[in-house]
Amino acid sequence: MRNLIGIEDFSTEEIDELIEVSKDIISNKEKYLEKCKGKILATLFFEPSTRTRLSFESAMLSLGGSVLGFSSADSSSTQKGETLADTIKVVSSYSDIIAMRHPKEGAPIVAANNSNVPIINAGDGGHNHPTQTLLDLLTISQEKGRLDNFTVGLCGDLKFGRTVHSLIIALSRYENIKFVLISPKELKIPEYLKQDFLDKKNIEYTETESLEENIDKLDILYMTRVQKERFLNEEEYVRLKDVYILDKQKLEKAKNDLCILHPLPRVNEISTEIDDDPRAAYFRQAEYGKYMRMAIILKLLNIK
Repeated sequence: MRNLIGIEDFSTEEIDELIEVSKDIISNKEKYLEKCKGKILATLFFEPSTRTRLSFESAMLSLGGSVLGFSSADSSSTQKGETLADTIKVVSSYSDIIAMRHPKEGAPIVAANNSNVPIINAGDGGHNHPTQTLLDLLTISQEKGRLDNFTVGLCGDLKFGRTVHSLIIALSRYENIKFVLISPKELKIPEYLKQDFLDKKNIEYTETESLEENIDKLDILYMTRVQKERFLNEEEYVRLKDVYILDKQKLEKAKNDLCILHPLPRVNEISTEIDDDPRAAYFRQAEYGKYMRMAIILKLLNIK
């Protein structure tokens, strides 16, 4: 039985295969309408989510399966003191596969150790968000036609941004990727990512606080919001939340084929005035999430 806890759980070949299956789903939706008939997905979201939870549910329903679950810890028995291990043991007897989001890093490992069915990590604290990374890779492949030879700008909250951490790990597998890491010094990427992935693999990267001075170098710009829920200090959040705002003026210096991504939800780090710019791919990215999650469900349920 396979789980998806971190992006490392899949080989590069498996990632490429998931991208190809996703593209086939996009082209041949009817072929997949009953692939999961009789199967049940449980969505256990101990932390708020809109896109991730609904795209998992839409993915399973589009495969002909069914969905059960909850969308906040308040509506689960954890409010009564039930342990995560016990919750998973029970829910895995009601379902064929579980997608779980949890505020505590490492919670999906606890879940996997207590489940009779595959566990998909739909985000654990500031740590990992592998399905987001896989849909990001699908988006880049769809928009750019490849996954190598890019200069990628990651902008905003690089310290707590689990989507950024997983994307760095994933893209570091591909040839000739360069990173421009754009953040205030308080929100720089964790040292372990530099040591274990960037430095270890001799991947070229620069750290900077300026988006304007670097936007002209980028093939892909991955914007992130400063996440209020990760801050213990309200004043620090307010001070940092508006540091980077992408608008038409900043885009004037960018390449004509720049691909702008954002895991959503956005607050105000991308101005709505650029939503109609063909370089703005973030709403297409959200749609691709459904197709990638369909492919992941099929893989973990071992359905060809």
